[in-house]
Amino acid sequence: MSTHWRRYAEEHTRTVDTMASVLLFASFLFGSEITMSTMDQPRAVGLTIALAAVGCGALLWQRTRPRTVVAVGAAATAAAAGLGHLPTPLLLGGLMLALYRLTVDTDRPTARRYYFASLALVVTAALVFAPPGVPWPLETISPAAWLLLPVVTGNAVRLQSAYLEAVQARAEYAERSREEEARHRVAEERMRIARELHDVVAHHLALANAQAGTAAHLSRTHPDQVHRILGDLAGTTASALRELKATVGLLRQTDDPDLPLAPSPGLDRLPELTEACASAGLAVHVSVEGSPRPLTAGVDLTAYRIVQEALTNVTKHASADAAYVRIGWDRDRLTLTVTDDGTATAPAAPAPGHGFGLIGMRERAQSVGGAFAAGHRDGGGYEVTTRLPVYPGATEPEEQGTP
Repeated sequence: MSTHWRRYAEEHTRTVDTMASVLLFASFLFGSEITMSTMDQPRAVGLTIALAAVGCGALLWQRTRPRTVVAVGAAATAAAAGLGHLPTPLLLGGLMLALYRLTVDTDRPTARRYYFASLALVVTAALVFAPPGVPWPLETISPAAWLLLPVVTGNAVRLQSAYLEAVQARAEYAERSREEEARHRVAEERMRIARELHDVVAHHLALANAQAGTAAHLSRTHPDQVHRILGDLAGTTASALRELKATVGLLRQTDDPDLPLAPSPGLDRLPELTEACASAGLAVHVSVEGSPRPLTAGVDLTAYRIVQEALTNVTKHASADAAYVRIGWDRDRLTLTVTDDGTATAPAAPAPGHGFGLIGMRERAQSVGGAFAAGHRDGGGYEVTTRLPVYPGATEPEEQGTP
C-alpha cells in the first residue's frame, strides 16, 4: 500500500500539494482557536483567516520555489503569533512542511539558515506580542523543537536519496566497465585471430605462389623437377588448410561438437618452415648460439610467427637467393635475427590497407614483453631483429600442450 501511495504522490504532485494546503489551512484555523485558560481569545478572525490562506496557499509552489514558500510561511506564522495565537504544532504545520521541502531540495547550510531565521521571527513575535500568563517554554522551546523536526527528517531523506543515487551510479559505472572490458577483450581476441590468419595465409600463399612460379619456369627447361615442386606445392597448400582450420576453429562456440584444434606451432617446427622456403627457391640457413631454454607457449608461438613472417617478406619483397636466421639464447632473453642478401627491401611503412606484416610482428613482440626492430642493412638487404623474454620456470613446450 505504501508503494502505491508513493507512486501516486510522485505522479500527481499537484493534487497532493493542493490537498496538503487545504488540510494545513484547516489545521491553522483550528490551532488559532487554542488558548490558555487565562488568555482572552484574539478577535482578529478575518486577519487570521487571511494569514492562514497566504501561508498555506504558498505551499502550492513548495517544489519550485521552496525558499520563497518558507519565507512566506514564516511571515504568516509570526504575524499570527503577533495577534496573540499560541505557536502550537497546528499553527506551525504549514511552515513545517515548507521547511521539510526546503531541506530535501537544497543543501544543509541553506536549510540551517532558513530554520534559524524562521525560528527567530516566530519566537520574537510570540515573546513580544504574547498576552500575559503564557509560559515562556511554550513560546521558545516548543517552536524550536517542532520546527527542527522537519529539518532533521528532510536531511535524513535527502541523505538517503543521495546514498541511493550513489549506489545506482556505482552500479551503472560497474556495468559500463564490464561492458567496456568485454568489448576490449573481444577487440583483442579479434586482433589476435587477425594476426594468426594473416601469418598463416600470407606465408603459405607466398610460398605457394613462389613454388607455382618456379614450376612454371622449370616446366620448359627441367620438366623432371616439376613433379617434385608440385608435390611441395600440394604440401604447402595442405599445411595452409590445416593451420587455417585450426585458427578459424577458435571462432566456434564452446558447445560446438567436433572441436579438435592443432597445437600452436613453435620453434620446433622451424625445419618444416625452412624446407617449405627451400622448395620456393629460397635457401634458409639457421644458426643457433647459446643453450636452448624452455619457452612458454605464447613466447614460442610469437617467435615462430615472427620468423615465418620475416621469411615471407623475404620471399615476396626481396630479390634474394638466401636468408639467414640466427637464434641467440641468453639467460633471460631470446634474440631472433632474420637477414637476407637481396637488393630490394620490404617497405618500412605499409600503404593504407596493405602490408601489415611489420606491424603484426611488432605487436606480437610487444604483446609478450619483447622488442622489435627492422630496417636496411649497411651491406645491403634487410634485417629483422626481435628480442623476447625467456620467463624462468617455463616448462618444456611438449609438456605444456595447447588445447
